[in-house]
Amino acid sequence: MKFLLPRGMRDLEPDEYKDINVIRNAFIDSARIFNFMLMEPSPLELLSTLETKSGPSITKEIYNFVDKGNRNIALRFDLTIGLTRYFVSRRDLKIPTKMASFGGVWRYDEPQAGRYRFFHQWDIEIYGPTSIESDTEIIEFTSIFLQKLGLRNILIDISSRNLIEEYIKNILKISNDEETFEIFRAIDKIPKKGKASVLKEYDERIDIKVLEKVINFAEKKGSFKELDGAMNLLKLKSWEDLGKINTSLSNKGINNIRINLGIVRGLDYYSGVVFEAIDTGNDLGSLVGGGRYNKLTDAFGRKDVGAIGAAGGIERIVLAMKQQGIFKKDENDEFKDLNYIVYDSIEIYDYVERLASYLRRNNFPVDYDLLRRSFSKQMAEAENKKSKKIIIVSKEDLETNGEVILRDSFQMTDRKINITKGFDELVNDLVEIRLG
Repeated sequence: MKFLLPRGMRDLEPDEYKDINVIRNAFIDSARIFNFMLMEPSPLELLSTLETKSGPSITKEIYNFVDKGNRNIALRFDLTIGLTRYFVSRRDLKIPTKMASFGGVWRYDEPQAGRYRFFHQWDIEIYGPTSIESDTEIIEFTSIFLQKLGLRNILIDISSRNLIEEYIKNILKISNDEETFEIFRAIDKIPKKGKASVLKEYDERIDIKVLEKVINFAEKKGSFKELDGAMNLLKLKSWEDLGKINTSLSNKGINNIRINLGIVRGLDYYSGVVFEAIDTGNDLGSLVGGGRYNKLTDAFGRKDVGAIGAAGGIERIVLAMKQQGIFKKDENDEFKDLNYIVYDSIEIYDYVERLASYLRRNNFPVDYDLLRRSFSKQMAEAENKKSKKIIIVSKEDLETNGEVILRDSFQMTDRKINITKGFDELVNDLVEIRLG
């Protein structure tokens, strides 16, 4: 009988787990630098909570079930919903509230490159009054964090839902909200399906001439300076707001940005600036997506505040980093920072246990043979584990001279250490080798 995992799931093997931890540690450090409060929302939510964000149709895309208490429950599909639920429940939190999280999420969609049905996300949110300062803080974090990871060729595409909506209402004279949302959904599909396919799909839902005009408008991309002349002729207030964001980011030294009006983010709750970060050196799609979503805090009962946030898929970032060779193996990485103790007699096994425990309490990685195998097999195991230091404990040397041998596998040197007065001299030598 084969014991298989459900489709779209996989085990995180040691190397992949290590790569994810590299990103996790960089994220935690970045959150500290920007003074974001770290937390993790519950993996399980009431289905009604998730439907507040995405509507009843979300059940087709998530893992949901009825629990033993006959409650409709679902696994979180992102971190934003839990952080927002937590925020609105805590009236004692000072505004603006800056929150960050890193964790696993579940989505019942088609597995693809860099995306499984269980994957990891990082997430940052700022809850408070709508402000350009908060908008640019989120974008600045995204740029600096990806830079910290060593990713090159990162481009942050910035747009504004308000700008597109203002164009639709003021220039095209369309005031119907549902038709406006349909136009947003159509624009969002163009990168994946292409202009012709989208026009055909929406032929019976939206006036094609109207949709073509909006798509042509949304195709504008370039620096703010390059687009400013033509956009000023339209006299759209939201363009001025994008200009202020552009100036603020320039003041912060964030220059890897581009205005791309085709970025609208498909979810209806977005209500202002939106952005995506891509690696122009690959075709993985967006590594990070975010924007202002005041409608969600409103839906959760906090009409007095808005929110802006960003989230990135960890596995996709790992792929981008691997393509750029960021996870290169260090030339000295063949030798792990592991101290392996070998012994030539089971009569000194108690001594080996005491030595290993002492070193571990002093923060040295230590392993030794638990099966009490022969000395030669222990040496082979130490070499197989690519131990940087091997501590050789011989019954004769220990009882006669009170000595052990410290072998440096990298330098290929042996040093005799006297431990009749305890293990301090051995610890000092291990520290010297570590620092050296």
